[in-house]
Amino acid sequence: MNDVTSRVRPRAVANAEPDLQIRRLSIGPRRRAEEVLEAAAMVFAERGFHGASTQDIADRLGMRQASLYYYFTSKEAALEQVCQRGIENIIEDAEIIAAGEGSPTERLEAIMRRHIEPIADHCASLRAYLHEVRFLPREAKKRVGKLARRYERIVETLIEEGIAAGELRPDIDVAIARDALLGMCNHAAHWPGREPAGSMKHVAEELIRLVLRGIATERPSITAG
Repeated sequence: MNDVTSRVRPRAVANAEPDLQIRRLSIGPRRRAEEVLEAAAMVFAERGFHGASTQDIADRLGMRQASLYYYFTSKEAALEQVCQRGIENIIEDAEIIAAGEGSPTERLEAIMRRHIEPIADHCASLRAYLHEVRFLPREAKKRVGKLARRYERIVETLIEEGIAAGELRPDIDVAIARDALLGMCNHAAHWPGREPAGSMKHVAEELIRLVLRGIATERPSITAG
């Protein structure tokens, strides 16, 4: 994203290896970009898209509003980047979980936990994505939607594997089961601060019971709780 290292001679670090010089020169801008994106995510998560402004983001960072346009061109572009980050983080972990060990049901449980529990840690980009993605302009929504469909396909594939393995009922509609599972996970974003047992971990375990026991055969062992 930043080509400053290609224009500046690495002379600030004496006697260092060339690649180390480049890394030291570029770490500042890269880290600042992460800080800007995190600040935008926190503002959108707290205030919502319509209640937030680029000035709010600048104030959070202690910088001039005009300086934000180095990182994104508009409030809509900022929200798109935040939403992409929120869904990409889930996809990366879901792909690892889906390709890992365990039965299909166990991997579905792990994905549900990964989706729900970070909400308790005030994962701003995830909360902003879940609440504010609907306010993106059409083309931006399409781009983020492509990422969401990758995630849906991961879950759908595991449900299909669970049916093939005899762990999940063969009579279920896979698309409806997928949407029900993800819909309940997404709705958990409304829970922080009013969890019945004081933690999103409890919410995750309860939703795992509700969803997976509802579509399971008698064979699989649901480990929630």
